[in-house]
Amino acid sequence: MASGTSRYLRYILFAFFGLTVIYFISSSSTQRLPSANDILNGGKTSWSQGAQSPVSGGKAPADSQVAPVVPAATSPATTPNTAASLPPATAPGERMNATFVTLARNSDIWEIARSIRQVEDRFNRKFHYDWVFLNDKPFDATFKKVTTALVSGKTHYGEIAKEHWSFPDHIDQEKARKVREDMAQRKIIYGDSISYRHMCRFESGFFFRQPLMMNYEWYWRVEPSIELFCDIDYDAFKFMADNKKKYSFVLSLYEYVETIPTLWDSTKKFIKEHPEHIAEGNSMGFLSDDGGETYNHCHMWSNFEIGNLNWLRSKAYIDYFESLDADGGFFYERWGDAPVHSIAASLLLKKEEIHFFNDIAYYHVPFTHCPTGEKTRLDLKCHCNPKDNFDWKGYSCTSRFFELNGMEKPEGYENQQD
Repeated sequence: MASGTSRYLRYILFAFFGLTVIYFISSSSTQRLPSANDILNGGKTSWSQGAQSPVSGGKAPADSQVAPVVPAATSPATTPNTAASLPPATAPGERMNATFVTLARNSDIWEIARSIRQVEDRFNRKFHYDWVFLNDKPFDATFKKVTTALVSGKTHYGEIAKEHWSFPDHIDQEKARKVREDMAQRKIIYGDSISYRHMCRFESGFFFRQPLMMNYEWYWRVEPSIELFCDIDYDAFKFMADNKKKYSFVLSLYEYVETIPTLWDSTKKFIKEHPEHIAEGNSMGFLSDDGGETYNHCHMWSNFEIGNLNWLRSKAYIDYFESLDADGGFFYERWGDAPVHSIAASLLLKKEEIHFFNDIAYYHVPFTHCPTGEKTRLDLKCHCNPKDNFDWKGYSCTSRFFELNGMEKPEGYENQQD
């Protein structure tokens, strides 16, 4: 009898336990965890019909709203990348009267868009400087719309006057044509191009005198399809002003001899006629190995330059440009704006007024300036390959600049030589 009673009690306990488990499972299945959509909707979760509101009596207040369950099929198809959702990280302090300047055509839009993005991401998103675009034709709506959207400062668009983008009256057109044909046969780069010659003459003598540019004191030249490899966390324009610099560069090299056979002859004539413009303590040693008798063809690559516009508008520089322009070498040869700017800076400025930006890492096909020194590259979040650095190669003139100015070459430069 006792064993039978004990058996019945076990049956009753098993039955009670089974009913308890069934009840727990059935009540829990009426609730769900919050979905991703609930979280995106401000963290408000809606539990299913069986859940009670956390107020007394299980009833929600009359003015409360319980968010409905959103089916998975109605979830957003894209991530919520809201425009201007984060405030800009703007650097404090005063701004210089400065602008970026770009010479471009409408067809360059996507190449210049890439350059703008590089400059904005690495520098200008913190400073919001203006950007002036110049063209020998009117800019179209697409060019203006895209560039305005990319630039954090104000954008301005100027059309170049015909007299600044054409043959001067004193140029013998037939002679100039024969020169282009000869250079084409000799396969000299841009040797047969008329537009390239107009560009070089414009950049040498007119860009800084355009009406839009007259509003500024400092400029930073940017060309299509360039790349900046490192963060620039200081105001480069203010650095130039504070340190009394008037011209700067990141790459230097030897010019093609065939494009400038008489440029130095014209320069020597200018030196003789205008000794008052030649600065004491200049950088003649960067240009010549024999005190100015001959030109070694070194120049600073002008597709990147930060400089002072008032210097370019000075009588000394204008006199130099007009002397060269009268000699006709922009069309009878193929004088580039890089040797013109470099010779002018080296002769008309004191050597300490020219600056080399080691920390502005830069690429313009086919050359790269990547800062020498691993610590510098890491500190500035650079992504350039130091093996690509052109500074200490045999065809670079940067070593000459360091030696002329008594500057110590950065640690590790020997490993980047040819």
